[in-house]
Amino acid sequence: MAGKSIRKAPRISARREASFELELRGPLDPAASLEMFRRSGDDLLDRWDGRTFLRTVAANGRTVAFATAFAGTPARPALRVTVEAGEYAEPAIAAAGAAFVPAPRGFAELRRADPVLARLDARYRGFRPVLQLNLLGALVRCISAQQVNLRWACETRRRLAERFGDRHTVAGAAVYSLSAERLANAAPAEIRALQFTNRKAEFIVAVAQAIARGQVSVERLAALSDAAVIDELVALRGIGVWTAEWILARTLGRPRVVAGDLGVRKAVGIAYRKGAIPSEDEVRDLTAHWGSSAAYAQALLLHGLGEKELEALAAAR
Repeated sequence: MAGKSIRKAPRISARREASFELELRGPLDPAASLEMFRRSGDDLLDRWDGRTFLRTVAANGRTVAFATAFAGTPARPALRVTVEAGEYAEPAIAAAGAAFVPAPRGFAELRRADPVLARLDARYRGFRPVLQLNLLGALVRCISAQQVNLRWACETRRRLAERFGDRHTVAGAAVYSLSAERLANAAPAEIRALQFTNRKAEFIVAVAQAIARGQVSVERLAALSDAAVIDELVALRGIGVWTAEWILARTLGRPRVVAGDLGVRKAVGIAYRKGAIPSEDEVRDLTAHWGSSAAYAQALLLHGLGEKELEALAAAR
């Protein structure tokens, strides 16, 4: 199966760190794929310094940190994954390999039919969307980015991680995970003091409470249809349809276009409307041909937008 990882023998240090070597099917360009985690700053939750990618994953009732370093070539990529605790290695290994989403089977046909996507794919050969598998982190990422620029959203998440997160050390570096329990028991005023708005503070507490109580989880959402996932998530205070769609695309890996998101509207407008920003309904019409490759194509356009190359690539002939 495309993108399937192969695990080699672990090496366990005296600190009970375990290192595994994984091989993925190429192509993979780690720098392009992970740039979204560095472009707006370092939120301490998903950390990419150009060499090593640090993040956490839930494992058997606890949260484990892992570090992914890259070797091999884009055509034959290899990952070296160092896990915080050897006995909890399996979920981290699975998360490291599954995070980099390969092009869907139908993308080759879409690429032939869509010259803009073809040029983007040629320019960013090896780019892959990276899943955000931590549901609390993914929801907080969406809430923090509502109606502010992404750099400020990153700064507020960093403050939240330092105040309400757990600090992990792996491969000689620190990374944080948000604690659903501490956030669930926090007063909104404590979060407001980190320069979130009152409403965002209330939304973060409400989401954390739902997760801490087991009301919502990645496992539960993964078993539901797209429509049911949206219904479950929008029932949470502060979560709208656009956020629910981001969870479908970026956490569950579903082929979903977040048609109301301003960044997506800008990117689609540049790609297909010579820069004119389409409405939400127009975005859905303009991207209907993406089909099963929707999340992949969306991520590719947004990467081109972030690199400030989308306009030139869309206009090329």
